[in-house]
Amino acid sequence: MGYRLSVLAAVCGLLAVNSPAVAGSDMSNQTEQPSKRFSAERVFDIEYASDPQISPNGKKVAYIRHSMDKMTDRDTSRIWLYDLEKNTHLPLLDSSASSYSPRWSPDGSRLLYGTVSDGKPELKVYYLADNRSVSLAQFSQSPSRATWSPDGKHIAFNMFVKTAKPSFATPPTPPKGAKWNPGVKVFDDLTFRFDGAGYLQEGATQAFVLPVDGGTPRQLTFGEADMSAPSWLDNDTILVSGNRGENRDMDPIESEIYAVELADLSIKALTDRDGPDGSPVVSPNGKLIAYRGYDDKVLSYQQQNLYLMNADGSKQREIIADFEGSIGQVAWTSDSKNIVFLSEDYGVLSLYKTSLKGKVTKLLTNIGGTSIGRPYAAGSFSISKSSKPTIAYTAGSTDKPADLAVANFKGKKQRVLTALNDDVLPYLEMAKIEEIKVKSSHDGKEIEAWVALPPGFKADGSYPMIIEIHGGPHTMYGPYFASEIQRFAAEGYVTVWANPRGSTGYGEDFAQAIDRAYPGNDYHDLMTVVDELVARKYVDDKRLFVTGGSGGGILTAWIVTKTNRFAAAASIKPVINWMTMALAADIGQYVRRHWIREDPWSNPEEYLKRSPISYMDKVSTPTLMMVGEQDFRTPAWEAEQFYTALKMNGVDTALIRVPEAPHYIASRPSRLIAKTDNIMGWFAKYDPVKIAEKKAKKEK
Repeated sequence: MGYRLSVLAAVCGLLAVNSPAVAGSDMSNQTEQPSKRFSAERVFDIEYASDPQISPNGKKVAYIRHSMDKMTDRDTSRIWLYDLEKNTHLPLLDSSASSYSPRWSPDGSRLLYGTVSDGKPELKVYYLADNRSVSLAQFSQSPSRATWSPDGKHIAFNMFVKTAKPSFATPPTPPKGAKWNPGVKVFDDLTFRFDGAGYLQEGATQAFVLPVDGGTPRQLTFGEADMSAPSWLDNDTILVSGNRGENRDMDPIESEIYAVELADLSIKALTDRDGPDGSPVVSPNGKLIAYRGYDDKVLSYQQQNLYLMNADGSKQREIIADFEGSIGQVAWTSDSKNIVFLSEDYGVLSLYKTSLKGKVTKLLTNIGGTSIGRPYAAGSFSISKSSKPTIAYTAGSTDKPADLAVANFKGKKQRVLTALNDDVLPYLEMAKIEEIKVKSSHDGKEIEAWVALPPGFKADGSYPMIIEIHGGPHTMYGPYFASEIQRFAAEGYVTVWANPRGSTGYGEDFAQAIDRAYPGNDYHDLMTVVDELVARKYVDDKRLFVTGGSGGGILTAWIVTKTNRFAAAASIKPVINWMTMALAADIGQYVRRHWIREDPWSNPEEYLKRSPISYMDKVSTPTLMMVGEQDFRTPAWEAEQFYTALKMNGVDTALIRVPEAPHYIASRPSRLIAKTDNIMGWFAKYDPVKIAEKKAKKEK
């Protein structure tokens, strides 16, 4: 089907080079001093770092420098190189084409990367000594997850392979020049469309290998199952992850780790339990494989645990069973004695190391800053192969997006290397970010939240408030820069975001507190946060507004069925009816199997009692609905059901459809601007202070 590479990431979160000629605001016709607030146009000025890759010897770091191209309305990416010895910072390539996924060769003399030439995806190798790039191959389908063999002679990668489409009839040939209707499209898989990919082609993602010195890519895996994320066990064997079971569509999170021999393409399963096993990382000495997974208990959320097994798949064991957090990105130290990993850590991302006996040490924190629209905790790292390792990572903060940073292996001598936004943000009046913690009115659970205070803020009880609710719902917000938050605050809104029960990063029990109870008591968590801001006189209790996207969109719709305390609401890409979600969304089988755990035709009540559509008679709050027209995660008909029901009940509403947008509406700068500014425009319509001001002006 070609969609399973992203299924597990999708279901875990239900609902992660500046070119002066095109990036940033056009100042050529500026006749007045621009606003010092974070205005809509400033979204195009934002830059950020991602995917830092430190060289094996720890002397250079390649990373992706993102900028916003105002002419094409795109987040563009180009590889830059930071020399830690010379303290130089230069673009790797002269080309204006986007480049991505830099990966060092084992000896550090070459850099593999992806790009697009003449409209076709391409893999290239940059030779540092010669300052030149060589094309390995051009492809009709985009290669991904490319990785070097241990001897540096081959590249393994993923690529989608088309197969024959199902058909039940052979259509007649139209006469020359005739204009017939396009042929029918036949689907016979459970998942036939996926968010961001649209209606799926018939086929699967397979593993390939390609000689670095040139040649033809050779396909290594076959069949109808996706075989993703190749890694090298040795020069003759790769590891892949996937689900080769006949009923794989019915169990969307299941996967095993397989070893594929290059000589004869024989394939052997190294894991076999009921549950997802994946992300294998081989120790430098080739003796051990670290991987992530869990025993599937068929719950809405389970944390990823860290496991080890021998290279032949024997002696599988969990090594840090008592660790509180979920295991993210994993890497080995060069001596094969320690594993370094990311984990969500009470609102922030922290980096840890563990010995093979399970002794865990925190190395550093506040990794992040790569989620530009909303304040999600998102970031990555890499570690050198030197005897005294250096860590390269994305440094996140409240006042700017990710910069490139390094630290030693003890997490000391932290140094932020770049200042990608120092040409813009220091000259603006940015919102001040403050952390608050409250005890939920439901049961006293501690709920962490952050507040963006508008420039010049005074706690006089006069400000309007926006509570912005995260998606997932099994995800985590944190104290990170976010364009949407800054836009709200720049227009005078005290803006608050929180991690209610169900959020990750606070232990598995906290995340599982909404299992078969969502939406539910997370409502009380959020209302307690609002109560706290009112009590502190940060906001006017007559000027309260609520919004959120995806899981936050569900909760926004749920909130207006429970209370009328908000002057207006904006529900963005929500689930409104769990029955239609389970039967028509791209991850519907996951919703049915793991979330509701009932069949909608046998027990519709289990779906409807959790659906905002069931309580339309309780809604009086003016509520805006917004959704991308190509959203297949929470499809457009979800928002449309709520919109239509509001109209039928005489409640003020409007529907905004974002052309061509998938679930991630903010994937293009102009869409992010349209999202935030339309939300604020809707709220202004129902702000009692603004209404009074307009009335007074009209009377004059």
